[in-house]
Amino acid sequence: MSTQSAEMLAAQFPRDFEKVRTEIAKAVVGHKDTVDGVLICLFANGHALLEGVPGLGKTLLIRSLSQALSLQFSRIQFTPDLMPADVTGTTIVVEGDHGREFQFRRGPIFSQMVLADEINRATPKTQSALLEAMQERTVTVGGTTHTLDKPFFVMATQNPIEQEGTYPLPEAQLDRFFFKLEVGYSTREELQEILTRTTTGYTPAIECVMDGPTIMTYQRLVRAVRIDAATQDYAVRMVLATHPRGPFATPQVNRFLRFGASPRAAQAIVLAGKVKALLAGRTQVVPEDLKSSALPALRHRCLLNFEGEAEGISTDAIVTNILETLPPTA
Repeated sequence: MSTQSAEMLAAQFPRDFEKVRTEIAKAVVGHKDTVDGVLICLFANGHALLEGVPGLGKTLLIRSLSQALSLQFSRIQFTPDLMPADVTGTTIVVEGDHGREFQFRRGPIFSQMVLADEINRATPKTQSALLEAMQERTVTVGGTTHTLDKPFFVMATQNPIEQEGTYPLPEAQLDRFFFKLEVGYSTREELQEILTRTTTGYTPAIECVMDGPTIMTYQRLVRAVRIDAATQDYAVRMVLATHPRGPFATPQVNRFLRFGASPRAAQAIVLAGKVKALLAGRTQVVPEDLKSSALPALRHRCLLNFEGEAEGISTDAIVTNILETLPPTA
């Protein structure tokens, strides 16, 4: 990518980002931070985990996103009886011109946008069917590896209040989600708008404003955004500060965390910072870009110890304390 073309793309990116955001807003009322977080995951080539009580529009969000983007879309409803083959596909025996032969039938994971709805309702065995797809962008069935189409984006949802009959995601799977986004309740004004739209026959006309090749071009552009050594070290120190008894750990971390964040957290913070720099019209990351990206990148990668769970401490509070006390420069 030449310098001139990169500058032109950087100037165009905020406008195209706003176009997608505007189309989603035709169906989804409010939740601007959540929408922006999902789009940042998409352009950073990551995956998003959305957590919130039922009825807040999590499924509607990704359906609207799929309509605004010219991408293949599939939805997988995770249930306790769902099997790995129901996700990845399976090899079957069919009658052909030359007798019986094996044929691979693709599962719903073979799409460009995959909604894993209520992912924590499936067994760990079925949840693990997503691991290879999310990390390697491939699926291996019967010893044969199949490459998924690009761009490939997984958005999973889970309900934090119903724990009966659910299987919490293991840390290895949580770590593969770029961001964990918490979907909150709507405001009074937003509820009024939701009622106006949903009780009067309103049908949103969402237009397709971006295709796959354009998304992949922007994903390459994000990686071309500059970040100096001192700013990058800020992201490194953020992650190291989550490690109990480490050199940058806060008293809260030492007291309430059992394990801290992995290197994937630092990658997520830096890549999200690069997207935010582009949205601000810059081609250079500043510390504030990283700081505003840290919470959704770290909250699901920090594991509370027994005392933290007993005290009811949230990982959000611990990460916020890190951000408030860690200076941008060493």
